[in-house]
Amino acid sequence: MSTFNVPKREEVSEKNQTIFDNLEKAVGFVPNLYATYAYSENALENYLNFSNAKTSLTAKQKEVVNLAVSQVNNCLYCLSAHTAIGKMNGFSDDQILELRAGKASFDNKLDALARLARNITENRGVTTAAVLENFFNAGWTKENLIDTIVLVGDKTISNYIHSTTQIPVDFPVAQPLEAATV
Repeated sequence: MSTFNVPKREEVSEKNQTIFDNLEKAVGFVPNLYATYAYSENALENYLNFSNAKTSLTAKQKEVVNLAVSQVNNCLYCLSAHTAIGKMNGFSDDQILELRAGKASFDNKLDALARLARNITENRGVTTAAVLENFFNAGWTKENLIDTIVLVGDKTISNYIHSTTQIPVDFPVAQPLEAATV
């Protein structure tokens, strides 16, 4: 059993209460993982600013990275959340499972992105030369590379927070990757 409870609005600082109110308006609820960030006076605001910062990647491309990284880091919370968000961005269930495996047979450019995100995460930033060459050959730029690395870091933060706190998943739980026929 987790030693962490998800903090309620009245249990967090005034600053975080305001962020909770804004999340409630924008998303319809405060995701448990975000609420857990609110144990810190500053972490929730800092993370949301970091996560929502400008990037050269589209929302759909960001989900490719989020799914691949969360699978490598074995974060059920983020896999569940990003499966739901991936569907909102137009990915099918089968495509999501494939992206979690770090590939995308349905799109050469997204395949190179998924393979890069997985490789960076698995190798803790020591990217394999062939994977990097494939990324650039698929039409990605150096700007895209840097933004992808930043996104890997962004997602890893959330993966680690969930892995440490084990707060309850409040999204439909993602199926095991073994269920994929990829």
